Amino acid sequence: MPVTFINKSTPVPEWKRTTDLVCCLLALPILAVLTLFMSVLIHLFSPGPVFFRQERVGYRGRRFMCYKFRTMVVGADTSLHRKHVAELVDRNAPMVKIDARGDARLIPCGWLLRAVGLDELPQIVNVLRGDMSLVGPRPCIRYEYEMYQPWQRERFDTLPGLTGLWQVSGKNRTTFEEMMHLDIKYVRTKTWWLDVRIIFLTVPAMIIQFYDTKRQRKLPRPATLDLGPAAPDRVAQ
Repeated sequence: MPVTFINKSTPVPEWKRTTDLVCCLLALPILAVLTLFMSVLIHLFSPGPVFFRQERVGYRGRRFMCYKFRTMVVGADTSLHRKHVAELVDRNAPMVKIDARGDARLIPCGWLLRAVGLDELPQIVNVLRGDMSLVGPRPCIRYEYEMYQPWQRERFDTLPGLTGLWQVSGKNRTTFEEMMHLDIKYVRTKTWWLDVRIIFLTVPAMIIQFYDTKRQRKLPRPATLDLGPAAPDRVAQ
């Protein structure tokens, strides 16, 4: 069954698309060096593809193929993530990543790439294609979308982004509902100045997230993360 979106919205502002293209082109040399470095790193630490593709739900409920650097072993079981998301929604708990306390599915240094968000860099391709913007709510997986209440789907009334108001407002320290309210606040109040402010706040937010993850990894690892052998019929993300 295809994903449908019940709300209607105004088109994406022209200033947003222009800002995305200009920033991507200016940052292209740095992005190229980082991409080369991480591609070599992933290839050395884990056999298999460097990049990972996954269908996500974006603007107005449209589906698109989202790109990431692979940070898990090939064949990693992804069912635990679905369960983790359901628990976050039901309990309205802080949005702590499932791998924050260690995850046997991660490749060496995978937690570090995820903690600072560098695994998301290939989504620059999605930005250039118009599937995403530099700033906006994070694109979700289809089963996450299906858990949302109707009012929460207003977050899809703008392009999903690499960074956003939620990411620079505490991210993993916030609850699921707080994330929703921040995303919807951005949808209703987005301006060029707000996007610029979020972009400049992203690096400090990444540093805070890194130290939060590092602190979490020192805590005892939950037994649910002892996943055992990777399932051969699934692909890592």
